[in-house]
Amino acid sequence: MRFSAQVHVTLKPTVNDPQGNAVLGSLHTLGFESVEAVRVGKYLTLALDAADEPTAKAQVDSMCERLLANTVIESYETVISQT
Repeated sequence: MRFSAQVHVTLKPTVNDPQGNAVLGSLHTLGFESVEAVRVGKYLTLALDAADEPTAKAQVDSMCERLLANTVIESYETVISQT
């Protein structure tokens, strides 16, 4: 079966986000003073074949743990759907 996976990778709340701070500063420079905080992350979409949804989820979790996210400083969330 064919599945689609959406993966959101973000820095853990305790980790400093210099890229987010730079974006925040730029937004303020452009006049968007109402923005109080920015956190920058990654969004990935994957297409994969698996026997069923639990197997697809396990595969995507393994991909995240081994490559897509640095789990020391990043968290990830996945959404799996059949296509």
